[in-house]
Amino acid sequence: MEQKTSAPADTSAPVQTGVGTTGHIWDGIEELNNPLPRWWLWTFYACIIWAVGYWFFYPAIPLVSSYTKGLLGWQSRTQIELDMAELKAMRSGMTTKIEATELADIEKSPELLSFARAQGSAAFAVNCAPCHGAGAQGFKGYPNLNDDDWIWGGKAEDILTTIKHGVRWEQDSDSRSGVMPSFGRDGILNRKEIGTVADYVLSLSGLPVDKGSDLAAGKALYAANCAACHGDTGKGNQELGAPNLSDKVWLYGSDKAAVMERITIGGGGVMPAWSNRLDAATMKSLAVYVHTLGGGK
Repeated sequence: MEQKTSAPADTSAPVQTGVGTTGHIWDGIEELNNPLPRWWLWTFYACIIWAVGYWFFYPAIPLVSSYTKGLLGWQSRTQIELDMAELKAMRSGMTTKIEATELADIEKSPELLSFARAQGSAAFAVNCAPCHGAGAQGFKGYPNLNDDDWIWGGKAEDILTTIKHGVRWEQDSDSRSGVMPSFGRDGILNRKEIGTVADYVLSLSGLPVDKGSDLAAGKALYAANCAACHGDTGKGNQELGAPNLSDKVWLYGSDKAAVMERITIGGGGVMPAWSNRLDAATMKSLAVYVHTLGGGK
């Protein structure tokens, strides 16, 4: 029986869509002329008009050494300065009281304490948190401000002095300035001696030391090189910025390698002096805030 087959569809025939074409054809495919919706076009044109208007009324166009100021004369920096001035005026009553009141009396007054902690917390988040952490927990090389271990003193006045003048800040002649010698780098002790005294220092806080360590020799080296600053028993000296070596709080790490590195290179961290950046009331508020975190003495 003869089979009948249907003819293939004519794919070259144009499809009737009721939409005109642009006249462009690629590989037999015609481009339909579908215009954009009117609402979209009007929105687009309105944005163009608004952008042109923005160029005239606000700072917008960069020039060789400046920029167009705009007909309104408005600038974001000027607005921030106005907002800050308004905020300062609003706080002026309380900040005047803070400036005129002793730190101890601020903490005794619920009203002043609440304001100082709020202002101190805001100032801490902006100026101190990048190094000490958002919760003042510190990091390696940056002290924890929540505990009771203080290198330069944990009384409110001590904290305020550190905030004002910083630590090893060359631009301030009153900055805290104690520096640990570089016992290894300057050839005061050789590597074996550094390892021996490191074991002894670790033993002061009850940390494990290398088996067979000569603690007697380490004690002798400690007495000759370290006791003048850290004390005979390693309790430290806050007037010199010499940390307590007999507790279990370690700024740069408590393993032997970390202790040896610190003995070898010496030195110490740097903290900026804030007296030329913050006003007196803000610094006092910061001191109160840090002092009341839980570790202040």
